[in-house]
Amino acid sequence: MNKKAISLTVNGRVREALVPPRMLLSDFIRHELELPGTHVGCEHGVCGSCNVVVDGKAVRSCLMFAVQANGTEITTVEGYDTAEGLHPIQQAFWEEHGLQCGFCTPGMLAAAKELLAANPDPGDDEIREAISGNLCRCTGYEFIINAIRSAAKAMREAEIQKTLQPA
Repeated sequence: MNKKAISLTVNGRVREALVPPRMLLSDFIRHELELPGTHVGCEHGVCGSCNVVVDGKAVRSCLMFAVQANGTEITTVEGYDTAEGLHPIQQAFWEEHGLQCGFCTPGMLAAAKELLAANPDPGDDEIREAISGNLCRCTGYEFIINAIRSAAKAMREAEIQKTLQPA
């Protein structure tokens, strides 16, 4: 099998590799890039645990080939940290108990990141819709919804603070 050259940016770092054409993006991220935070659950695109953000959209990495990601910008859960520490979404999940076993968390974070980039003040129905493709067996979803609502508020407040800072 002929390997294909790919170049993509993962968590702000350009990565180049030769990959088999049928290598899944989830396998590339986990095994070639050694970023184990992308979880693989069902391998059928049903559970959402493998979601990563590709060019701003939450994508199931178990349904995408690595060669399809050539030229894209990908953020995995390992790339959410900020200079100040945890990303506001991660902080909110921690503070609001939006995770228990943690298996679904990377996919939930990706769904939340996409939602909050498009809508900084979503209602509960919009949050439910955004995470509807992600299965969680532990939390009952209410803590996750609370966490995303809390993250949205924190992110809006941070934006306001930025605008009030002198140039």
